[in-house]
Amino acid sequence: MGRNEMEGYNREKSPLHRKSYDFAVRVVNMVRYIDCPIKENALFTQVLRSGTAIGALVREAEFAQSPADFINKLHVALKECNETLYWLELLKDTGYIGEKEEASMTHDCKELLAILIASIKTTKKRNGKMDNEV
Repeated sequence: MGRNEMEGYNREKSPLHRKSYDFAVRVVNMVRYIDCPIKENALFTQVLRSGTAIGALVREAEFAQSPADFINKLHVALKECNETLYWLELLKDTGYIGEKEEASMTHDCKELLAILIASIKTTKKRNGKMDNEV
């Protein structure tokens, strides 16, 4: 994505940017209000790291050096998104968050996953990479 492609770009209108940032805020707020013993703090550090990394990687992709770099950054965001789903399920199954909270967070995370997959496929198609894999 060169500078010319970035001209006219409006971050606020990008669903991926907006939703990934909003999700990061939700993750931070969720972790902030969970009471846990210090020995289990790693669980919350992990979900905080992976849940906020999605938006950071999307932001990084804005100024990717090439379409391949853009796709690579979105692939890493996709991995972080999938990891976040794991941590959310684990937090629910260990009783740190309720089913309702987990379902809501998981819904948003899966929505991000779908947008990331679509963005990767669109970029690949636009740049002549016709493979169907994400």
